Formats: sequence, structure tokens, C-alpha cells
Amino acid sequence: MSTAPAAAGQPPLSEPARIINTFVAPGSTFADIRQNQSWWVPWLLIAAMAVAYFAVLGQKIGFEQIARNEIQKSSRYEQFEKLPAEQRERQIQLTANITKYIGYAAPVTTLIVYLILAGILMATFNFGAGAEVTFKQAMAISLYAALPMLLFYVLAMVSLIIGVDPEGFNIRNIAATNPAYFMDSTQNKFLYGIASGLDVFAIWSIILTGIGYASVSKLKRSTAICIVAGWYVVYKVAGSALSLLG
Repeated sequence: MSTAPAAAGQPPLSEPARIINTFVAPGSTFADIRQNQSWWVPWLLIAAMAVAYFAVLGQKIGFEQIARNEIQKSSRYEQFEKLPAEQRERQIQLTANITKYIGYAAPVTTLIVYLILAGILMATFNFGAGAEVTFKQAMAISLYAALPMLLFYVLAMVSLIIGVDPEGFNIRNIAATNPAYFMDSTQNKFLYGIASGLDVFAIWSIILTGIGYASVSKLKRSTAICIVAGWYVVYKVAGSALSLLG
């Protein structure tokens, strides 16, 4: 069943209504993108929550501890252990600083990620499925579909505040929203990567993205969701394969 376009003359939704409807009535939010292609509000919300999360992360876990945990899980850990103490500390400090700066640069990194994602999906839908989606529409769809990340960051911050084991903390999988959270990331990295892809929030965003593209085009929702899911599978399989090199 294809999604009907928004009724002509229908008054546009306010930004609060678009945000709320993304969770309770996503079809109305994405249909509204046909009239209003603004995307900066969800971008600001996601970026602000990401910065807040990294601030809590720095207080509760510490970036140096995160760096130690990452190095211990690396295949190069044995080489690291053979280094003089001074060199080990320098590597830990460098890794900690990189993690911290990337985290606090969330407004910029988030924007770059979604610019790339919107471009890929727009090209796929326009040239592969015959849709007529503009880049601004693609950007708005991607960012509104990412709003479940707000709930994810809240869940992550609550878990940090309640208390987690700093030495066992895994920054690559911070909440029990996928099967990989309960697995050892050092055993079978490929399987771990695939399992991490079965994430509740990732699947939620995939479905919302599909609804978004169906809402601004003549595609069926099922077709649009399958296209987005296909790209996600490619991304996770490629990422899992590359993790075998690390």
C-alpha cells in the first residue's frame, strides 16, 4: 500500500508537533516534510544530548579509563604491554583525548554523518527506485528518523548515573539494547559486530526512515524500509569484517 501525499492546503505542523509525532504518529511528521523541509531542530536535539552524554561519561567513567578498556580489547594489547611505562601512558592519554574531542564535537560530527547518509539514501531512492526526493527532504527524513537516539542517550546516562563497572565499560556498546551487549567483544569480533546490529533503536530508526521516504514519494512503505535495511546490513557486515583487522 503506497503512502498518500499530504492533503493540499493542510496547515504545517509546528516543530514540537513534528518531534512528538515522530514517536506516536510518524506518518504525519514525514508527510509534513513535503511542505516544510527544515531539519535543524532534530539535529540540535541529538547533538545536545550527545554532548550531555559525553559529559556524564567523562565524570562517571573517565576518558583515560575508557582508553585503557579499548586498548585492552585490541589485538595489539600484547605489544602495548611490552612498551615502557612512559610510552604506555602517552598512548592512553592520546586515545583519551581523541575520544573526548570526538565526543564534544558531536554537533559537527553528527551533521557530517547525516549529510553523508542523506546523500547516499537520496541517490539510492532517486536513481534506484525512481523516487523524486530532494536533498533537504532526505536530510530531514534522516534526522527525524534518528530521534529515537534521544531515548537511547537518556537510557545510557541513567545507567551511568546508577552505576556501571568502569573497568568493564564498553564505549562501543553502552546499553543492553542488542544481543552483543551480553557477548565478549574479544572472542568472535565478526559475530559480535553482526549481533550489535540487531539493536532496538537502530531497527526503530530504519523503520522510521523507510516511512519517511514512502511519505514523500510514491513508494510502498515495505519497499522503502527494505531499501534502508539493505544499506544497514551492508554497513554492519562491512564494519564487522573490518573489525577482524583491528
